[in-house]
Amino acid sequence: MNETPEKQTESNAGDEPDSVGQVPTEGALFGIDFGTKRIGIAISNPEQTISMPLENYTLRKPDLDEEWLRQLARGYGVRGLVVGLPVHMSGDEGGKAKQAREFGQRAAEVTGLPVAWWDERYSSSVADMRMDQAGVSKKRRKNQRDQLAAQVILQSFLDAEDRTASPTSFAE
Repeated sequence: MNETPEKQTESNAGDEPDSVGQVPTEGALFGIDFGTKRIGIAISNPEQTISMPLENYTLRKPDLDEEWLRQLARGYGVRGLVVGLPVHMSGDEGGKAKQAREFGQRAAEVTGLPVAWWDERYSSSVADMRMDQAGVSKKRRKNQRDQLAAQVILQSFLDAEDRTASPTSFAE
């Protein structure tokens, strides 16, 4: 079974409220660029047409990280999460993809929001290219890269004709 990771969403089989399931088509969404030390967050407008970089967060302890994400999601009133899935060029998932999935599952649990995983190949490269074009200094890049990568991931998801299908390209 070799499903394309870009189109995978998880659903909860139980009768309890869905915390991992279909991401709604209305309301703000968070885009998340997961890293083992830092995560980038982007947010969409409620109409889900535009994504904007929001912030970077340096991971600390699981309980602090979970509380931060819960409060951030509640504060912005988001309705779903789109987590970047780092897959190999072949589309296969490796160890980093497994970590991103585990993070996404946990994020869905602590926020009570549905989550979708989206192919993040090239998101950091596109973020770097945009910073080059904008003349962002090397010193400021570290502070912006992850949230810009999250924006690229989320915008790609928002722009997809079929959010269950593979995006054709991050570089438009």
